[in-house]
Amino acid sequence: MRLENKVAVVTGAASGMGKAIAVLYAREGAKVVVSDINLDLANATVAEIKSSGGEAIAVLANVAKEDDIQNLIDTAVNTYGTLDILVNNAGIMDNFEPAADISDSEWERVFAVNTTSVMRSTRKVLPIFLEKQKGVIINVASVGGLNGARAGAAYTASKHAVIGFTKNTGFMYAQQGIRCNAIAPGGVETNISSSMTNINEYGARRAQPGMALNPRMGQPEEIANVALFLASDESSFVNGAVVTADSGWTAY
Repeated sequence: MRLENKVAVVTGAASGMGKAIAVLYAREGAKVVVSDINLDLANATVAEIKSSGGEAIAVLANVAKEDDIQNLIDTAVNTYGTLDILVNNAGIMDNFEPAADISDSEWERVFAVNTTSVMRSTRKVLPIFLEKQKGVIINVASVGGLNGARAGAAYTASKHAVIGFTKNTGFMYAQQGIRCNAIAPGGVETNISSSMTNINEYGARRAQPGMALNPRMGQPEEIANVALFLASDESSFVNGAVVTADSGWTAY
């Protein structure tokens, strides 16, 4: 029970990596706030957790909206009295657009979900963590935040920004007992491709050589195991770091 009596918020937790993290955290003793834009699927995750004896609630949240993030964290604290762990997992893909083909609306849509939400939720939880001089933030980035040929320009830039934000936050609050780390997953079998609507042929073709190097697809549970390590005291000396989990994809 590595997370016994801890309270964790996990965004994008109705499916994929977020669901796997929420289920594993609950199994390890955490009270989990399952956040997602799809409330029905979030409730299904909660039902699965409770069926195994865990404790969880579902909160509807579109992380691109400041009001939803405020409500999410406030609900967690009002329900469980505090917050110990924040996992910023919610994310969307772009359509592989290179710079010349990006629209302002697409750029803003991707950054709102992938990057601005991470800043806002972090900003919201920091007063809680600072008051008790302890807290863990885990940001799900991507190997797209380490390389240039894994997605389009907007997604790539958004995940690079998450990694920079993670390092800065980890450093800034290291002396206040707060740790902030990122996970950079490789290809994982999730439904993130459903956020792709009109793939840019040129961008996808240019990215294909990098994509073709992927040794294998990962499972959401494999990323959840990394998130458990980063949330637990076993990683007490890990801060401002990016843990790559990609079966060696970026080792090429």
